[in-house]
Amino acid sequence: MLHGKRILLVVAGGIAAYKCLDLVRRLRERGAEVRAVLTAAGAQFVTPLSLAALTENKVYQDLFSLTDESEMGHIRLSRESDLIVVAPATADLLAKMAHGRADDLASTVLLATDKPIVFAPAMNHRMWSNAATVGNVRALEARGAIRIGPNEGPMACGEFGPGRMAEPAEILDAIERWFAVRAPLAGRRAVVTSGPTIEPIDPVRFLSNRSSGRQGHAIAAALARLGAATTLVTGPTHEPDPPGVSVVRIETAAEMLAACRAAMPADIAVCAAAVSDWRVAEAAANKTKKNGGKPPTLELVENPDILASLAALGSGRPRLVVGFAAETENVIDNARAKLAKKRCDWVVANDVSPGTGIFGGERNTVHIVEDGGVESWPTLTKAEVAARLAGRIGDVFAADPFASKA
Repeated sequence: MLHGKRILLVVAGGIAAYKCLDLVRRLRERGAEVRAVLTAAGAQFVTPLSLAALTENKVYQDLFSLTDESEMGHIRLSRESDLIVVAPATADLLAKMAHGRADDLASTVLLATDKPIVFAPAMNHRMWSNAATVGNVRALEARGAIRIGPNEGPMACGEFGPGRMAEPAEILDAIERWFAVRAPLAGRRAVVTSGPTIEPIDPVRFLSNRSSGRQGHAIAAALARLGAATTLVTGPTHEPDPPGVSVVRIETAAEMLAACRAAMPADIAVCAAAVSDWRVAEAAANKTKKNGGKPPTLELVENPDILASLAALGSGRPRLVVGFAAETENVIDNARAKLAKKRCDWVVANDVSPGTGIFGGERNTVHIVEDGGVESWPTLTKAEVAARLAGRIGDVFAADPFASKA
């Protein structure tokens, strides 16, 4: 359930901070990616080096670090996670969260985030029962934050009562349950194609296109975050492998089709790759030389149609087959024609004319074309397009949860 999930752990100051090291270990064992924000008080109990070693990521501490802000930035840090976990959540940090204070990195991240927050309180029992803390906790829960604990028991100060931070196993269980109810694609299998294909002319030259793979990779990551066991079949790109995704690297269209077939059966196929339509009938074994300035004649043959092939698998066809239509004119009309010709379920159409900046860019403007009509989305980042498309796919399976699984 946690494989590939991105969790931001905020560690505040308190003796219970040592428990966060065990929590990180358990999260990592289950495949989660963990980043940590450590408060100045938290660093009195656990070291940045300990957290960095266990998370295998940089630990963030200083709101005014020029290096940290240029590398990540507190806004990105707060939003590039699936869940934020505050453990231990001290009385001071809970007060900042409840009242919107932002005077250090941890409180700024928590104020800037648009992601769900889980918090595990830890403090003296009198602080926990104080009316101010009670009011702060109620305010946070009313806004949707999820509280875990605290437990009752002996405390480091020698007193006894409610205020002990929940044990790492309890926090882990709550995190897994949170993801379980928000994973509409759990138990489903998805195949996503991404990037360009390249078709060799000779050992040096090839036919290809300008696709960066950014959109396809983002879709694979988004499907995995919704619980799908996702295979990404990708041509050559500079994009990093999405977390929690099985990656198969190919070069040619024929290799891409073979990899997609090998990944079957699947419930979902999203063909976002920009597949070369043509290949050289027979690539030269050696580098083609100039022939008195006369250009060589290339005999081209049509490549296999991956989208149409997956849509025509008969009984082995994925429940949902989604294609992409990168057009430079008549975007909607061409997408409708592609939908009918390829016999897929949806076509995601976009305009890749020169000047749009779609190929290689950060943003995309798409239209979802299906038999029932066209749904046009505003210009979004490619990550936002991916999340929205994955959510739409999740809705299909949520509406028919008993459909047979691949």
